[in-house]
Amino acid sequence: MKASKASASLIVSFLLILPLIHSFDYHHALSISLLYFESQRSGRLPYNQRLTWRHHSGLADGLRQGVDLVGGYYDAGDNVKFGLPMAFTITMLSWGVIEYGEQMAAAGEYTHALEAIKWGTDYFIKAHSHPNVFWAQVGDGATDHYCWQRPEDMTTSRRAYKIDENNPGSDVAGETTAAMAAAAIVFSRTNPHYSHLLLHHAQELFEFGDKYRGKYDESIEVVKGYYSSVSGYMDELLWAAMWLYKASGREEYLKYVLENGLNFGGISWAINEFSWDVKYAGLQILASMLLAEEKHKEHKFILEAYHSKAEHYLCSCLNKNKNNSTNLKRTPGGLLYTRKWNNLQYVTTAAFLLTVYSDHLRASNQRLKCDQHEVGPQEMLTLAKSQVDYILGANPMATSYLVGFGPRYPQRVHHRGASMESIKENGGFIGCVQGYDNWYGRVDRNPNVLMGAVVGGPNEKDEFYDERSNYMQTEACTYNTAPLVGVFAKFNRLKSEGKNFRL
Repeated sequence: MKASKASASLIVSFLLILPLIHSFDYHHALSISLLYFESQRSGRLPYNQRLTWRHHSGLADGLRQGVDLVGGYYDAGDNVKFGLPMAFTITMLSWGVIEYGEQMAAAGEYTHALEAIKWGTDYFIKAHSHPNVFWAQVGDGATDHYCWQRPEDMTTSRRAYKIDENNPGSDVAGETTAAMAAAAIVFSRTNPHYSHLLLHHAQELFEFGDKYRGKYDESIEVVKGYYSSVSGYMDELLWAAMWLYKASGREEYLKYVLENGLNFGGISWAINEFSWDVKYAGLQILASMLLAEEKHKEHKFILEAYHSKAEHYLCSCLNKNKNNSTNLKRTPGGLLYTRKWNNLQYVTTAAFLLTVYSDHLRASNQRLKCDQHEVGPQEMLTLAKSQVDYILGANPMATSYLVGFGPRYPQRVHHRGASMESIKENGGFIGCVQGYDNWYGRVDRNPNVLMGAVVGGPNEKDEFYDERSNYMQTEACTYNTAPLVGVFAKFNRLKSEGKNFRL
């Protein structure tokens, strides 16, 4: 699936046929996006596991440290459990259910969404083994990347790493707080006892992360080079407090967001990225939406400051900021472009925030105020749809970057488990280097389809090289897919109602 030298003519042809492209099967996209999380499960798999090429793994995680750390998710194509991206994945899945749970239920996927969230939150409860202790990582990238093995065969280090009073990690504590608080909202109706338990852990974890401040990658140095906290921890603490306010209704958490907004960057940082590392845009949008509630009029001044920064992010996506250098770049085919390594992670989060804020503007009868002109909710939704449809195949390569969707999608995803025969089909042990020798370098397609995974995606010229070694483009991550679950549910409902909103 290599891009040809005639990529320019491909782009021209694509732009000519673009108006003729119809809406995609968002119901199918929703279904397989939730199936993807089953491929990333660590631990003892449940009886109702639908993705049958996976099996139990990591069953001794935490044993040497005297703590049960069995479960959770592998973040991508490796076998390490990284706490920060895992927590962001669960926050985004939960936010998607909060906004679009009704649409998921109508599509018959609500239970699967809750199962995907609970697989993560069950693990977080275990990992929060003491009020001031959180186990933030299992395994390390150095030994893991030396081997190419199915998770079922792992011989790499499964050492667990924690943050505590002497080794702080406010960023990973804050994001996990946000994840458990958002999930507490999700489970408040269907499982109130579990919801209360999650909120309790979230409040304890936030208190710990706020009292003992520090970056987690300075306490757990093995995470550097993989998930370093470049943005620091202040965005996560604000983000955590906002979700705790939404989950508990306690004014102390809103007060935290308001009083620390300036010093922590919430109302001083204008950002055009929303990711596992940088939470400001999501925080600013949540704060902005509080303005529509009468009870928050007394906080209007600070909330308006948050609102201004939220508008900057949204307008940068729409290419409507006066300072063009602050607008997000786009590929010739129209894809939002942030950076070459796993660019689609930033596209899926942008699509989510655009969709959510479009709904907010429509419900409150408002418009987005950009430097150039005002933007209505429909224009925002149209941009979100263009990005989602690009991922699903409306692009110059005519390739779906959602694995398993459509007639053409990546066949050589950079993923250990998917690239080797299932242990159920080949029960023989695959050694550390044996995986590289016998499987990694194969030009054949992967024996297992990583259904619902969103890969890193094309480069700035809309080119994509489907090679297992091309991890910048072919590796998929949980936080790539998570933001799309809610968006797929929303678009599926619109399509079923006959609202075929055009590109």
